[in-house]
Amino acid sequence: MNFFSPPEVAKNYLAAGEAKTRLPALRALLLAVLAGAFIAMGGIASTTVSASIAAPSVAKFAGACVFPGGLVMVLLAGSELFTGNCLLVIPLLSGRISAGAMLRNWGLVYLGNLIGGLLVAAGVVFSHLPGLFGSALAAAMIGTAAGKCALTFSDALIRGILCNFLVCIAVWISFAAKDVVGKIAGIWFPVMMFVLCGFEHSVANMYFIGAGLFAKASPAYLAAATAAGVNPAAVTPEAFFLVNLLPVTLGNIIGGAICVGVVYWYCYLKEERPA
Repeated sequence: MNFFSPPEVAKNYLAAGEAKTRLPALRALLLAVLAGAFIAMGGIASTTVSASIAAPSVAKFAGACVFPGGLVMVLLAGSELFTGNCLLVIPLLSGRISAGAMLRNWGLVYLGNLIGGLLVAAGVVFSHLPGLFGSALAAAMIGTAAGKCALTFSDALIRGILCNFLVCIAVWISFAAKDVVGKIAGIWFPVMMFVLCGFEHSVANMYFIGAGLFAKASPAYLAAATAAGVNPAAVTPEAFFLVNLLPVTLGNIIGGAICVGVVYWYCYLKEERPA
């Protein structure tokens, strides 16, 4: 076969997951910064495409088609992404890693992803890119952040679950493919689906809301957003971390670790766990 079967993917991930938890702290952090930056690049590309299209439905679809490039870079260029690493529950349940090793990886990678996303957000805003299309890009950036910061806890949690279910399926498919084209195709469609549906990805939101906060600090960009009917008041540091990232992160863990990781471990590896 020109692809690995699901049981083979599960077995292959055991070694891959074990290697992730053995990374030195600085290396894990730097690789996580890269992943946060890669996802952020997908985010700004997606927003730029959608902001240039008048029809909302077409704009949303075009943006969804562009965003997966971020995860393609994460998985093929080599980096560490928190949402994908929710699958570390697989080697944990198989007795290959400890809970402490998994949580250490999650903590380092989450921090690195945040740094990478905020660095790209700052670079985008302070290079005056939001002024594109008569500052329509600025309005779109602040509007996206405002929408995410206005979600209820339950909405953000559920959308986080649905999102990382699809993201971890994309990661799983990438492990199944044996060639680059197959990996890209396997990543592309599940990620496009989560963006199109409006699900919530914690690492992407580190960029999206961070960029909204930076853009909001500019009077010109703030005026453009207000003129477009956006409510920038919703975009605050408190809302960034407590209203959005907290429930979305919890949802991502449930969607990736439990709905994908635990299920596939039970189906393909449970009987092989040493006594």
